[in-house]
Amino acid sequence: MSKVTRRHALALGGSSLLLPSAVRAQANWPAGPVTFVVGYAAGGSTDINARELAHVMTPVIGQQIIIDNKGGAAGSIGLRAVANAKPDGQTLFVAVGTNVIINPHVQKGMIDTLAALAPICQITDYQYVLVVGNTVPVKNAAELVALAKKDPEKLTYSSSGVGGNNHLAGALFADAAGIKITHVPYKGTGPAVADVISGQITMNFSSLPPAVSQVKGGNLKALAVTGNKRVSSLPDVPTLKEQGIDVVVTSWQGLFAPAKTPPDILDKIEKAAKEGMKNPKYEEALARDGLEMPPERTRAQFAKFVGEEHAFWGTTLKKLNIQME
Repeated sequence: MSKVTRRHALALGGSSLLLPSAVRAQANWPAGPVTFVVGYAAGGSTDINARELAHVMTPVIGQQIIIDNKGGAAGSIGLRAVANAKPDGQTLFVAVGTNVIINPHVQKGMIDTLAALAPICQITDYQYVLVVGNTVPVKNAAELVALAKKDPEKLTYSSSGVGGNNHLAGALFADAAGIKITHVPYKGTGPAVADVISGQITMNFSSLPPAVSQVKGGNLKALAVTGNKRVSSLPDVPTLKEQGIDVVVTSWQGLFAPAKTPPDILDKIEKAAKEGMKNPKYEEALARDGLEMPPERTRAQFAKFVGEEHAFWGTTLKKLNIQME
């Protein structure tokens, strides 16, 4: 898929050389205020990070950046709006990875996100933490696995909804550890974590912002983080891999344009976004929420990464039999 995408991009680039008027028009990006579409309501992580990026990008491009919240269908309403927008770089999608790489495999009638969107750059990187309530008699992931094997199907894990990364982390954890745990979906991370604190649910693979304060406040026990390395906000908590469980679940947010946006406009957006992200205020804002700066990738490398993630989750979701409920 990534090779086809690159050939397509090269073909577009070649044709633009034959159209001087088109090149002149493209050189004027941005031609006015730029819109960042977010597939969720205001106040959530993606909305907050879109606003932080807009804040540091605005002085770079010299134009206002407007945030347009189009919530619903796990981000897919916003995604479709951008896929159908004019491919001139004026309307962009601030996506969570799951919008692009999970939704097409679990939502009925979902569009082909790889064909509908052009990846520009990754804007955040983050992982999850496995937390249990204080009444659960375990101190680490190995003891949790032993408890699950002792009482099969008794343990539960909550998530913010079917197909989200905290649901997938739980399913992959159970599969890798050879245990059965019952998934209980909620309508948000807040209530999903609250019921772990109250003891109604055994565990949750939570994003860091809502969990770290509860762990430090003594309301939750952190057993593992899901990335390839420990996190600075919970330095004493080992990864699942360190504890012999071969699972890594990370997530990210990225900037996307409509698929037929000319390559030179995509290059300009990428350059402006990356210049904005060099502002120390951006990294400080991410750190407050337990997020990290994205790895260094060119636009082509990011497109390849998105394609590989899409393929991996397509296979994995079939294996785990995960569908929208």
